[in-house]
Amino acid sequence: MDIRRRVGLNVRKFRLQRAWSQEQLAFECDLHRTYVSGVERGIRNPTILILNKIATALQVSPGKLLDDLSEK
Repeated sequence: MDIRRRVGLNVRKFRLQRAWSQEQLAFECDLHRTYVSGVERGIRNPTILILNKIATALQVSPGKLLDDLSEK
């Protein structure tokens, strides 16, 4: 699986676990909602700084956003 797609699926999974909309996650990360949408769809290529912002908001380690959760 493409790494961007994997990151997007993980962001979506952790966001839904918190029962947040994309808009709420974007607010917590100080990002635009359409950017969060692009990350989740795997069409954005976020930097490590952006991944860290998202991970911090979701209260997970940045590495969790890179994990292949389909194996677990």
